[in-house]
Amino acid sequence: MTRATNWADPEHAAHYLARVRAARDRLLAEQADPRGEQQKVLTDFLAHNADTEFGRAHAFGRIRTVDEFRRAVPLQGFDAHAPYIERMAAGESNVLTADDPVVYFTSSGSTGAHKKIPVTRRFMRTAFFPFYYAAWAPLIEHFPDVMARPDAVLNLKHDPLAAPPTTADGHPHVGASQVDFGTAFGEPLAAELGTAAPWGTLPVDVAPDDHLEKIYLRLRMAVQSDLRCVIGINPAMIASLPYQLNLWWPRIVKEIHDGTLGGVPYRAPDPGRAAELSRLADYFGTVRPSHVWPRMRALFCWTTGVASLYLPALREEFGAGVVALPAPVAASEGPTGVPFDRHGSAGSLVLSASLYEFVDADADLTPDTETLLPHELEAGRDYHVIYSHVGGFYRYTVGDVVRVVDRVNGVPRVEYAGRSRLSDAVGERLRESQVVRAVRAALDGAGLHLRNVSCRVSEHGGGTPRYEFAVAPRTPWDATETARFATDVDAALRRESVGYRQAREAGKLARPETRLTEETAFLRDWQATVGSGTRPTQVKDRLFRQDPAQWERVAPSGRS
Repeated sequence: MTRATNWADPEHAAHYLARVRAARDRLLAEQADPRGEQQKVLTDFLAHNADTEFGRAHAFGRIRTVDEFRRAVPLQGFDAHAPYIERMAAGESNVLTADDPVVYFTSSGSTGAHKKIPVTRRFMRTAFFPFYYAAWAPLIEHFPDVMARPDAVLNLKHDPLAAPPTTADGHPHVGASQVDFGTAFGEPLAAELGTAAPWGTLPVDVAPDDHLEKIYLRLRMAVQSDLRCVIGINPAMIASLPYQLNLWWPRIVKEIHDGTLGGVPYRAPDPGRAAELSRLADYFGTVRPSHVWPRMRALFCWTTGVASLYLPALREEFGAGVVALPAPVAASEGPTGVPFDRHGSAGSLVLSASLYEFVDADADLTPDTETLLPHELEAGRDYHVIYSHVGGFYRYTVGDVVRVVDRVNGVPRVEYAGRSRLSDAVGERLRESQVVRAVRAALDGAGLHLRNVSCRVSEHGGGTPRYEFAVAPRTPWDATETARFATDVDAALRRESVGYRQAREAGKLARPETRLTEETAFLRDWQATVGSGTRPTQVKDRLFRQDPAQWERVAPSGRS
């Protein structure tokens, strides 16, 4: 992510807005011929990469149609691409792509290892940047004051590195939010909102892996600014902000009073602002973002998955009427959907970014699994996503599931529905999206609210296994509400999943149980994980927590 100092220039905002609108209008124009655009993507990456090792091995030069491409290349995940990528990272050329990668995005795989995602100039120009710019259109068009000042936005994912790690051939291997797009790809306008704020590059020394201290320093600085928007992408980062304000409040107020930052002289002491902040805490008994930033307008993050259960109430902590705009549907490997309006969760397929294929989410992915094309998708159904694009991923099973919400201009509009992993103890094959919908139904039915939730399959004393839900309630639940939640989740899961219903009817699964945790249990776990050295962008909500150590962190033994 580029850090641009010219956000302070009023003309920069005008240039940025023009670029964003042009990208959005281009993507919208492509919707006039969805199938034609997808054919163009296929033709382009086949021609561009025909003489690579992968292209020659799979006869790219002779392929003309999607069906021919399907027959030539099997479905394959990262493990199949990894040997090629490792050779590229070691300096070999013409392996997956005709042009060499400029950087490698990092992404956590299912084993927790950091994957290397090759990123080429052609991929960025043809697939990434149009999607990237267009994604900001709903925010800046409807809330233009976020561009009024460099410090109007707190961008929580912005984390520049002075000395980024590199691959063996010397290319940066970093998170997408750590890439300087201006230097790497000649895109100075790609600097995101908030990256030119005073805290965009911290003015005091802090260890690169001391992520909590970096969060604290940015938060302490932002308290003295008039924020209008918080950008998090990962909603767990935004959910942690109110908790962090209260956790660090005495230190923040003292540093504002003394004019220090991390104990180092920073600016003139401001006892007036410190006194004002102290009065807020005394009056309300707690500190909310709305107290500190009363003119907050918007949050920008993913709005589906577990976050869809807590965002409605979380928004109110940032202020009445604050809007949560959805971040685009994407993976480190490529774009999927981008919102063109203020829909709360969904975006249209980015037709020129990738050749998209889909498989019903209930099906297993094998090399020869039959796939569907965008025009064959049905609204209200969940699908595995498969990418093929000029950046070197071919029939790539990215591991994400999306739900088709509807169609606009004939193009599917999709929302992120979780990872493709299953919870499958006795054949129930539960997906994340099914459990989230069941939990939402149970909450709505009883008027309950939570801060977070996880579940696992539990076998108490070797008996019949059952699903156990760890719930951090936003306000206290009584015994009746707690019992009803388990009953209602059970009923909703029976409706959502044939496998779960059959397992319950066959006596393979017992009735679910609810375990109430402390209100801040998940927030403390997030804080501890980041404190251990994991980048905040990578610490996401975790619905399935089968690992005993992970479960114990949010639902300690002995608490019911």
